[in-house]
Amino acid sequence: MMRVHTVHTDVLREFAEAVSDSLGKVGQRELPSMYLYDELGTALFEAITVLPEYGLTRAELRLLSRHAAAMIEHLPPPVAVVELGSGSGRKTRWILEALADREPVTYFPIDVSAAALLKCRQELGNLGSVSMVGLESSYLEGLQEAAARRRPDQTLLVLFLGSSIGNFDPPAAENVLRDIRRHLKPGDALLLGTDAEKSVGEMLSAYDDPTGVTAAFNLNLLARINRELGGDFILRNFEHDVRYEEKKRRIEMHLRSTRNQTVSIPAADFACTFREGETIWTEACYKFRVEDIPALARRTGFHCEAQWIDAEWTFAENLLTAD
Repeated sequence: MMRVHTVHTDVLREFAEAVSDSLGKVGQRELPSMYLYDELGTALFEAITVLPEYGLTRAELRLLSRHAAAMIEHLPPPVAVVELGSGSGRKTRWILEALADREPVTYFPIDVSAAALLKCRQELGNLGSVSMVGLESSYLEGLQEAAARRRPDQTLLVLFLGSSIGNFDPPAAENVLRDIRRHLKPGDALLLGTDAEKSVGEMLSAYDDPTGVTAAFNLNLLARINRELGGDFILRNFEHDVRYEEKKRRIEMHLRSTRNQTVSIPAADFACTFREGETIWTEACYKFRVEDIPALARRTGFHCEAQWIDAEWTFAENLLTAD
């Protein structure tokens, strides 16, 4: 059975502080994207991954199912696997099975969502030769704990899939990769998923599906604030808004206020007034050029060992080894 260790002891306090700090910004109001993933948000995101408009997850599954053995063949055993933002762990099965064919494996799924970790246990709990220790934590705090638990003889393989690195602006993304590298030893590896630029229409459809699942996922962040912090957001007074910033190569998800309104959040001791048309920026999804990844790896202390690129939906799995 997977053990789940909770790192944060006052999650609601941190949530309240993050909400008041982000919504209180001058100019563009924001909410941190990590809070999209409560139990309902996690379930909605899983639904998004099977929508016909959202090809990213299927592309990654194709790559992992076809090339998992090649992705791990040069990693000296024994290997411990750490996954940043594991979600349900569905995509990770191929890597774990390839490793378990040759040796017992320790797997540390890391996620801020307890619901996601429970889904992960349900998805992967039946894998033989795999012991699982779930860490309910942020990426880097969880990685630090997992790295501290590694045995001296183990190689660490960090999985950062789903193009989650694209949720950070480029300078912050490089800082995240450098922080990951600081927890690794030479010879450890990072398998990094990166989504590539496509036609604007194709990218917008992936984040604004006609069935409204992505809109529900986005609006659920306001509903979560209501449920957990006592907020009084009226969800019908906001609408899902998606745009593409071509110069910055990023998709942006926003929630647009459809009227002038005031919202209060008692647990955060915070209130704010929205003008009609004003937005809350909830997520950024930067897109990459496959040919730029080796240079990114060099700048952050890695070497790009190999790349696997999906032909149907341009997406790359990049195996980076720690120098």
